[in-house]
Amino acid sequence: MGTTAKKICLVGDFAVGKTSLIRRFVDNQFSDDYLSTVGVKLSRKLVKLTESRSIELLIWDIEGQTQFKSIAPSYLQGAKGAIMVADVKRPETIQNLKNHLDLFFSINQQGWVIVALNKVDLITPEKLDKFLQVEPFSQQSRVLDTYGTSAKTGKDVEEIFYELAEGMMLSE
Repeated sequence: MGTTAKKICLVGDFAVGKTSLIRRFVDNQFSDDYLSTVGVKLSRKLVKLTESRSIELLIWDIEGQTQFKSIAPSYLQGAKGAIMVADVKRPETIQNLKNHLDLFFSINQQGWVIVALNKVDLITPEKLDKFLQVEPFSQQSRVLDTYGTSAKTGKDVEEIFYELAEGMMLSE
């Protein structure tokens, strides 16, 4: 069947770990140094879904500074999927996910989303369970799943990208 290319975006407030999740997935690296993304940074990775089917993810790392919100819609244009990222240590970033989801779906009605509650290495498993139980985003039909992730430890990083890739391919 060959390889298909799909644009995905990582969206969320500043310093929630979008760039770190991408670096862990693409390069299997992590750094505690904070590097703010300015505008957008592009990465790509080939994901093998089956023996005969692969997808090349064109990963857009969209910065989270609020002064750039007016240009974010143009970055989201044409995306088939998104990973919405929040920081479990900063509850306001979880509350802001609704705005990010609304913006993404207003531009890409047929897009697919994974929600990543990131930095779970900084909280107890019990606290993560509470977040996942009250998290309302899976009520939306185009939100595939919600994960507790850690770019630092690698927890569920591969899974969020693979599940999003599979969801985008199944809908074709």
